[in-house]
Amino acid sequence: MEVYALVGPSGTGKSHRAVMLANRLGAEVIVDDGLIIKGNQIVAGVSAKKQPTRIGAIKAALFMDVDQMNIAREAITRLQPEKILLLGTSRGMVEKISQRLELPAITEFIMIDQIASPKEIRKARIMRKQHSKHVIPAPTIEVKKSLPEIIIDPLQVFLKRKGLRDRRNWLEQSVVRPTFTLYGKFTISQSTLGVIAAFAAKAVPGVVGVQRAHIVRNEQGIIIELDIVFSSKINISNISRDVQVYVKEQVEKMTGLAVKHINITVAGLKVEEIV
Repeated sequence: MEVYALVGPSGTGKSHRAVMLANRLGAEVIVDDGLIIKGNQIVAGVSAKKQPTRIGAIKAALFMDVDQMNIAREAITRLQPEKILLLGTSRGMVEKISQRLELPAITEFIMIDQIASPKEIRKARIMRKQHSKHVIPAPTIEVKKSLPEIIIDPLQVFLKRKGLRDRRNWLEQSVVRPTFTLYGKFTISQSTLGVIAAFAAKAVPGVVGVQRAHIVRNEQGIIIELDIVFSSKINISNISRDVQVYVKEQVEKMTGLAVKHINITVAGLKVEEIV
């Protein structure tokens, strides 16, 4: 199986162009915003557009729910596609999706500006920013099954089949306004991420306290830097690894953001008194 990824910031027209790109690549399956789509059918998944909050939408897109993740894995196994196209806002996001769905390493990363002009990207951004319109690369009759409460408009995409002269057809997509857009823009501050990371770290046995939690954000995800006071009775190397694993797990679970690195500095050791 060959895995391709279409990457670009939110609102730049990835979903709109996914069908055309999949057609060009010969990819039978598209994975977009928590949905497994094959041709004109949604075969598995729960749309991120159905979620009431942006955090919920991110979690759905990353298949953070174990049951939905397993259903998606089974669907892909059943379909046995030769090529599959993943959509995401960053390399880190599509890599996370690939890992969650147990797919092979990504063959090629395709950036949105490689297949869309600056003018087309600007137009897509305006539609997202001013009208909160999102595209789902599936027909309205399919999308309504998952999103009956959301207004859905059809959007047709013109395709020319490879190797078949003069054979052309239209493939329908859907334009929706997700529930979470009704509540405005939602972001997680650096300080909030730091509090979440510090709280998770302090839950690990052997951690006495966290003196500093610093967050660095980029397009690939976040880097967490922690200055920790440990108990003198534990093995620092082992406990540091436990902290990294648990903090990554909790931050990703609570925020849907991809944690790329966790750097730990030993800020001190506390010697417990012997009674």
